[in-house]
Amino acid sequence: MKSTLHVRTVILSDVHLGTADCKAHEVNHFLRHVRCDRLILNGDIIDGWQLLRGGHWAKVHTRFIRIVLKKLEKRDTEVIYVRGNHDDVLASFLPLEFEGLRIVEDFVHEGPQGRYLVLHGDVFDTVTKNFVFLAHLGDWGYRLLLRLNRAYNAWRAWRGREYWSLSRAIKARVKEAVSHVSNFEAHIAQLARERGCRGVMCGHIHTAADKMLDGVHYLNSGDWVESLTAVVEHLDGRYELVDYARFIRDFPPDLESADEAAFEALSLKA
Repeated sequence: MKSTLHVRTVILSDVHLGTADCKAHEVNHFLRHVRCDRLILNGDIIDGWQLLRGGHWAKVHTRFIRIVLKKLEKRDTEVIYVRGNHDDVLASFLPLEFEGLRIVEDFVHEGPQGRYLVLHGDVFDTVTKNFVFLAHLGDWGYRLLLRLNRAYNAWRAWRGREYWSLSRAIKARVKEAVSHVSNFEAHIAQLARERGCRGVMCGHIHTAADKMLDGVHYLNSGDWVESLTAVVEHLDGRYELVDYARFIRDFPPDLESADEAAFEALSLKA
């Protein structure tokens, strides 16, 4: 069985480090088992909003940062960090460029399939952009829903049932939420056309997707709170939406699941 997936590019977003609901163990496992020439972190990797309220920063969140830095230093991976709305503190300092690391507002990725516009997507969220108080209020409500989700799934686990996302189910059934996603996708696709790109990669709405929208290839990398998804560009230029539940069938948890800290210490020496 292969130990590593080799690809040209990895795109992930909405990790929300600094929150209790961030699936840091899972995203760390994913990154450890992927080698890429370019890593695009498409916004909301660190949740500055939650950290300002106290947050929940754990050692496993620090490990994510160390894994990225290791890729930058030892794997010759170019890292592109695109600003999101939860890490909007960066907006005043952009663009920033260090050796192998760029922090930007948006980015045009060029691969075998052509030009793809990469942006977080909050620019098309009128609440986030124009009504900051309401955006924070909505974030508080979402966090409350996630806490209820944790309690509900603890009960389901006790009953021997599999995980089920309460918040994703609500978003999928509420008409206004479905309409919001549809409008968001249409606006993002139109911007890609205006920028002369054949495709677009975004995040923000925590809804993973890989589809065509009026001739524009629309990719949304989802999140690492609920969907646990990323987009990869394979060596032949083909894009794929990777789901973590399927990923671990080919790259199952190994030493780090028994002793993650020890595994990391060994890997950093490699």
